[in-house]
Amino acid sequence: MELRTLRYFVTVAEELHFGRAAARLHMSQPPLSRAIKQLENDVGAVLLHRSSAGVMLTPAGAALLDEARTLLDQVDRLRVRVAAAAGAATITVGILSDSADRGATRLAAAYRRRHPGVEVRIRETDLTDPTCGLRAGLVDVALTRGPFDETGLTVHELRADPVGAVLRADDPLARRDRLELADLADRRWFQFPDGTDPIWQSYWNGGEPREGPVVRVVQECLQAVLWNGTVGMMPLGHDPPEELAVVPLIDMAPSRVVAAWNEGDANPLIRSLVQIATAAYRD
Repeated sequence: MELRTLRYFVTVAEELHFGRAAARLHMSQPPLSRAIKQLENDVGAVLLHRSSAGVMLTPAGAALLDEARTLLDQVDRLRVRVAAAAGAATITVGILSDSADRGATRLAAAYRRRHPGVEVRIRETDLTDPTCGLRAGLVDVALTRGPFDETGLTVHELRADPVGAVLRADDPLARRDRLELADLADRRWFQFPDGTDPIWQSYWNGGEPREGPVVRVVQECLQAVLWNGTVGMMPLGHDPPEELAVVPLIDMAPSRVVAAWNEGDANPLIRSLVQIATAAYRD
């Protein structure tokens, strides 16, 4: 029984779907299915019921899931302790400048409790780089928002936030309880500088080419709305200044809060951070 196979099993058990689990593990479905079948042979029990409706844990699978999580957590702790003893217990975390997120605060507290000997270095970046310096090798892991070009990266979703249009409070559309993108078709939207990830730019422009002022940070976005009546988007739950309003956009996909790191990076400090973040960002 290999630790890698146990990680595969935990992922399938959490997703209850082989396709989603394979996508999360960045592998194809056939080798994942073979690995789970071999694990069932190794333990001598059926762990998952497969049907057209999906996947369900058997009693044996539920028991293994508890034990596997405990074992994998112990292994990660062991690796972190060895890294600390070797003087390598440092991790650099990139955070987008929209970092006023309670999930990040909970993560910081939980990670410090779990790994008090680890030095965490924070690098905050502006809205022009959604990977927060990851591609440039400036950080080990990014806590950011999608979507962006994921080539060569492993991306794990932490949460999905509905979004709304940011308007001046005296804008007639601000009186509505919801909007559609078509309601904003004739408005100017803020833009990011040339060279910004086009997938990221397209999302924050509602999927359409737009015109408007160029901004780099959240405060510039808000000021563009306040001074020029520009339209922007913001995750619901963020509190704008009282002069601004956020109206839900019912036909926009949620903004995904994600952890991202370089594909193949087996740093146990990253693995542990992502595991803790999964709980911290959903509480």
